[in-house]
Amino acid sequence: MAVVSSHTLNGVDGTHAGGIAVSLRNLNTGETLFDTAMDDGGRLVQDIAEDLIDPAAKYELVFGTGAYWQARDITRSGAQIMDEVVVRFVMTDAAARYHIPVILSPNSYSIWWSGE
Repeated sequence: MAVVSSHTLNGVDGTHAGGIAVSLRNLNTGETLFDTAMDDGGRLVQDIAEDLIDPAAKYELVFGTGAYWQARDITRSGAQIMDEVVVRFVMTDAAARYHIPVILSPNSYSIWWSGE
């Protein structure tokens, strides 16, 4: 079984960014593997059955960040133009852990992969 996990952090005030909608989709088939939300601590851990993992497929992890930022009272210069953070990656090992933390700001983000 593969594990897809993440931790979303608010890059403006340094807090955990919880409640953000997140989904994982296989781009080759269009199948949605999960559609959920980050917990209150900004954490996500989802098990993916090995038979759902295609090592040749590309996957898309989508964080719905627009609503998160709209709910915050932040002084902004200019319009907020980012509504989603989209991370595309491959899962070459159906038994591996894919940990993808995200530091968020209203109009930018930073990600990295940690195989843990």
